[in-house]
Amino acid sequence: MPSPITVLYEDSDVIVFDKPSGLLVVPDPQGKTRTLENLVNEQFPMTERGKLYPCHRLDRETSGAIIFARGQSNQDKVMDQFRNGVVQKTYIAFVRGKVKKPVGEIKSMIRDYHEKRHTQGRERFGGRPSKSPAGKPAVTRYKVLEVKHQFTIVEVYPLTGRTNQIRIHLSEIDHPILGERLYALGRDFPVKFGRVALHAAEVSFKHPVTGAKITARAELAKDMENFLNRY
Repeated sequence: MPSPITVLYEDSDVIVFDKPSGLLVVPDPQGKTRTLENLVNEQFPMTERGKLYPCHRLDRETSGAIIFARGQSNQDKVMDQFRNGVVQKTYIAFVRGKVKKPVGEIKSMIRDYHEKRHTQGRERFGGRPSKSPAGKPAVTRYKVLEVKHQFTIVEVYPLTGRTNQIRIHLSEIDHPILGERLYALGRDFPVKFGRVALHAAEVSFKHPVTGAKITARAELAKDMENFLNRY
Protein backbone atom coordinates (compact mmCIF):
# COMPACT_ATOMS: atom_id res chain seq x y z
CA MET A 1 0.00 0.00 0.00
CA PRO A 2 1.65 3.27 -1.11
CA SER A 3 2.02 6.11 1.36
CA PRO A 4 -0.77 8.70 1.11
CA ILE A 5 0.01 11.87 -0.83
CA THR A 6 0.22 14.86 1.51
CA VAL A 7 -2.70 17.28 1.24
CA LEU A 8 -1.97 21.03 1.42
CA TYR A 9 -5.55 22.24 0.92
CA GLU A 10 -8.86 20.41 0.58
CA ASP A 11 -12.55 21.12 0.04
CA SER A 12 -15.32 19.44 -1.95
CA ASP A 13 -14.23 21.05 -5.25
CA VAL A 14 -10.43 21.23 -5.22
CA ILE A 15 -7.51 19.54 -3.49
CA VAL A 16 -3.92 20.77 -3.56
CA PHE A 17 -1.38 17.99 -3.08
CA ASP A 18 2.32 17.99 -2.22
CA LYS A 19 3.69 15.97 -5.15
CA PRO A 20 6.69 13.75 -4.40
CA SER A 21 9.62 13.86 -6.79
CA GLY A 22 9.95 10.95 -9.22
CA LEU A 23 6.24 10.57 -9.90
CA LEU A 24 4.50 11.29 -13.21
CA VAL A 25 1.33 13.39 -12.93
CA VAL A 26 -0.51 11.53 -15.72
CA PRO A 27 0.30 8.35 -17.70
CA ASP A 28 3.03 8.66 -20.32
CA PRO A 29 2.81 7.11 -23.83
CA GLN A 30 4.03 3.83 -22.34
CA GLY A 31 0.91 3.80 -20.16
CA LYS A 32 2.57 3.65 -16.75
CA THR A 33 -0.21 3.42 -14.19
CA ARG A 34 1.66 4.50 -11.05
CA THR A 35 0.92 8.17 -11.54
CA LEU A 36 -0.07 10.93 -9.19
CA GLU A 37 -3.50 11.08 -10.83
CA ASN A 38 -4.15 7.40 -10.14
CA LEU A 39 -2.77 7.50 -6.61
CA VAL A 40 -4.85 10.48 -5.48
CA ASN A 41 -8.01 8.99 -6.97
CA GLU A 42 -7.37 5.83 -4.97
CA GLN A 43 -6.76 7.96 -1.89
CA PHE A 44 -9.89 10.07 -2.50
CA PRO A 45 -12.49 7.91 -4.31
CA MET A 46 -14.94 9.54 -6.70
CA THR A 47 -17.89 11.44 -5.23
CA GLU A 48 -21.06 12.77 -6.85
CA ARG A 49 -18.95 15.75 -7.96
CA GLY A 50 -16.72 13.44 -10.00
CA LYS A 51 -13.15 12.17 -9.94
CA LEU A 52 -10.03 14.21 -9.37
CA TYR A 53 -8.36 15.77 -12.43
CA PRO A 54 -5.01 17.61 -12.51
CA CYS A 55 -5.29 21.29 -13.45
CA HIS A 56 -1.63 21.67 -14.50
CA ARG A 57 1.55 19.64 -14.69
CA LEU A 58 4.80 19.31 -12.80
CA ASP A 59 7.79 17.47 -14.25
CA ARG A 60 8.38 13.95 -12.97
CA GLU A 61 11.40 15.18 -10.97
CA THR A 62 9.78 18.36 -9.62
CA SER A 63 8.23 18.22 -6.16
CA GLY A 64 5.65 20.43 -4.51
CA ALA A 65 2.21 22.00 -4.79
CA ILE A 66 -0.13 20.82 -7.55
CA ILE A 67 -3.86 21.52 -7.96
CA PHE A 68 -6.48 18.83 -8.62
CA ALA A 69 -10.18 19.57 -9.19
CA ARG A 70 -13.32 17.50 -8.63
CA GLY A 71 -14.98 16.94 -11.99
CA GLN A 72 -14.10 18.28 -15.42
CA SER A 73 -16.13 21.47 -15.01
CA ASN A 74 -14.03 22.59 -12.04
CA GLN A 75 -10.88 21.44 -13.82
CA ASP A 76 -11.75 23.60 -16.85
CA LYS A 77 -12.33 26.66 -14.64
CA VAL A 78 -8.96 26.33 -12.92
CA MET A 79 -7.17 25.56 -16.19
CA ASP A 80 -8.69 28.74 -17.65
CA GLN A 81 -6.94 30.64 -14.87
CA PHE A 82 -3.63 29.13 -15.94
CA ARG A 83 -4.31 30.02 -19.58
CA ASN A 84 -5.17 33.58 -18.58
CA GLY A 85 -2.04 33.92 -16.46
CA VAL A 86 -3.81 34.67 -13.18
CA VAL A 87 -2.42 31.74 -11.18
CA GLN A 88 0.60 32.78 -9.11
CA LYS A 89 3.34 30.18 -8.74
CA THR A 90 6.51 30.30 -6.68
CA TYR A 91 9.32 27.77 -7.00
CA ILE A 92 12.57 27.16 -5.14
CA ALA A 93 15.56 26.07 -7.20
CA PHE A 94 19.19 25.30 -6.46
CA VAL A 95 21.25 26.53 -9.42
CA ARG A 96 24.86 26.17 -10.47
CA GLY A 97 27.33 28.90 -9.56
CA LYS A 98 26.92 32.26 -7.87
CA VAL A 99 24.07 34.36 -9.25
CA LYS A 100 25.31 37.95 -9.08
CA LYS A 101 22.09 39.89 -9.75
CA PRO A 102 19.84 39.80 -6.65
CA VAL A 103 16.72 39.94 -8.85
CA GLY A 104 16.24 39.36 -12.53
CA GLU A 105 13.86 38.68 -15.40
CA ILE A 106 14.45 36.24 -18.23
CA LYS A 107 12.61 36.55 -21.54
CA SER A 108 12.94 34.30 -24.58
CA MET A 109 10.98 32.32 -27.13
CA ILE A 110 10.42 28.71 -26.12
CA ARG A 111 9.27 26.05 -28.55
CA ASP A 112 7.01 23.27 -27.41
CA TYR A 113 9.24 20.38 -26.35
CA HIS A 114 7.23 17.71 -28.19
CA GLU A 115 7.09 19.81 -31.38
CA LYS A 116 10.84 20.36 -31.15
CA ARG A 117 11.54 16.62 -30.83
CA HIS A 118 9.25 15.86 -33.78
CA THR A 119 10.93 18.51 -35.95
CA GLN A 120 14.44 17.37 -35.07
CA GLY A 121 13.48 13.81 -35.91
CA ARG A 122 12.19 14.83 -39.35
CA GLU A 123 15.33 16.81 -40.14
CA ARG A 124 17.63 14.07 -38.88
CA PHE A 125 16.16 11.56 -41.32
CA GLY A 126 16.14 13.87 -44.33
CA GLY A 127 12.75 15.51 -43.90
CA ARG A 128 12.15 19.15 -44.67
CA PRO A 129 13.00 21.63 -41.91
CA SER A 130 9.98 22.81 -39.99
CA LYS A 131 8.42 26.13 -40.98
CA SER A 132 6.71 26.48 -37.59
CA PRO A 133 7.37 29.63 -35.51
CA ALA A 134 10.52 29.85 -33.42
CA GLY A 135 8.44 29.46 -30.30
CA LYS A 136 6.17 31.26 -27.87
CA PRO A 137 7.16 34.14 -25.59
CA ALA A 138 8.12 33.08 -22.07
CA VAL A 139 8.93 35.22 -19.04
CA THR A 140 10.47 34.12 -15.75
CA ARG A 141 11.44 36.30 -12.79
CA TYR A 142 13.75 35.25 -9.99
CA LYS A 143 15.12 36.47 -6.68
CA VAL A 144 18.31 35.27 -4.98
CA LEU A 145 17.65 33.91 -1.49
CA GLU A 146 21.15 32.74 -0.57
CA VAL A 147 24.50 32.31 -2.29
CA LYS A 148 26.41 29.22 -1.24
CA HIS A 149 29.99 28.23 -2.15
CA GLN A 150 29.21 26.55 -5.48
CA PHE A 151 25.48 27.04 -5.95
CA THR A 152 22.73 29.57 -5.32
CA ILE A 153 19.23 29.21 -3.85
CA VAL A 154 16.73 31.19 -5.90
CA GLU A 155 13.02 31.86 -5.70
CA VAL A 156 11.48 31.65 -9.17
CA TYR A 157 8.23 33.10 -10.51
CA PRO A 158 7.17 31.91 -13.98
CA LEU A 159 4.83 34.47 -15.55
CA THR A 160 4.06 32.14 -18.46
CA GLY A 161 3.65 28.37 -18.50
CA ARG A 162 5.77 26.89 -21.29
CA THR A 163 7.01 23.32 -21.07
CA ASN A 164 10.20 23.14 -18.97
CA GLN A 165 10.26 26.95 -18.91
CA ILE A 166 12.13 27.39 -15.62
CA ARG A 167 14.72 24.78 -16.52
CA ILE A 168 15.32 26.32 -19.94
CA HIS A 169 15.48 29.90 -18.71
CA LEU A 170 17.90 29.23 -15.87
CA SER A 171 20.13 27.31 -18.27
CA GLU A 172 20.01 30.24 -20.70
CA ILE A 173 21.57 32.57 -18.10
CA ASP A 174 24.28 29.96 -17.43
CA HIS A 175 22.85 28.94 -14.05
CA PRO A 176 21.19 25.59 -14.78
CA ILE A 177 19.38 23.83 -11.96
CA LEU A 178 21.45 21.28 -10.06
CA GLY A 179 20.66 17.80 -11.37
CA GLU A 180 19.80 19.13 -14.85
CA ARG A 181 20.58 16.62 -17.60
CA LEU A 182 18.41 17.83 -20.49
CA TYR A 183 19.60 21.44 -20.79
CA ALA A 184 23.09 21.09 -19.27
CA LEU A 185 25.88 18.54 -18.99
CA GLY A 186 26.27 16.72 -15.69
CA ARG A 187 30.05 16.98 -15.80
CA ASP A 188 29.79 20.77 -15.66
CA PHE A 189 28.32 20.74 -12.14
CA PRO A 190 30.81 21.05 -9.26
CA VAL A 191 28.14 19.76 -6.86
CA LYS A 192 25.71 16.96 -7.68
CA PHE A 193 22.05 16.43 -6.89
CA GLY A 194 20.12 13.27 -7.66
CA ARG A 195 17.30 14.99 -9.54
CA VAL A 196 16.43 18.40 -10.92
CA ALA A 197 16.50 20.53 -7.73
CA LEU A 198 13.20 22.30 -8.37
CA HIS A 199 10.32 22.55 -5.90
CA ALA A 200 6.87 24.14 -6.35
CA ALA A 201 6.74 26.00 -3.05
CA GLU A 202 3.49 27.94 -3.39
CA VAL A 203 0.46 28.30 -5.65
CA SER A 204 -2.36 30.89 -5.46
CA PHE A 205 -5.57 30.71 -7.48
CA LYS A 206 -9.30 31.49 -7.32
CA HIS A 207 -11.70 28.84 -6.11
CA PRO A 208 -13.61 27.55 -9.17
CA VAL A 209 -16.99 27.86 -7.42
CA THR A 210 -16.76 30.62 -4.80
CA GLY A 211 -14.06 32.77 -6.40
CA ALA A 212 -12.23 33.04 -3.06
CA LYS A 213 -8.44 33.24 -3.22
CA ILE A 214 -6.68 30.02 -2.19
CA THR A 215 -2.98 29.90 -1.37
CA ALA A 216 -1.28 26.58 -0.67
CA ARG A 217 2.33 26.21 0.45
CA ALA A 218 4.55 23.13 0.35
CA GLU A 219 7.52 22.82 2.68
CA LEU A 220 10.84 22.21 0.94
CA ALA A 221 11.17 18.57 -0.12
CA LYS A 222 13.20 16.41 2.28
CA ASP A 223 15.95 15.59 -0.22
CA MET A 224 16.50 19.31 -0.91
CA GLU A 225 16.40 20.09 2.80
CA ASN A 226 18.93 17.34 3.55
CA PHE A 227 21.15 18.65 0.75
CA LEU A 228 21.15 22.11 2.33
CA ASN A 229 22.05 20.62 5.70
CA ARG A 230 25.20 19.17 4.11
CA TYR A 231 26.23 22.57 2.72
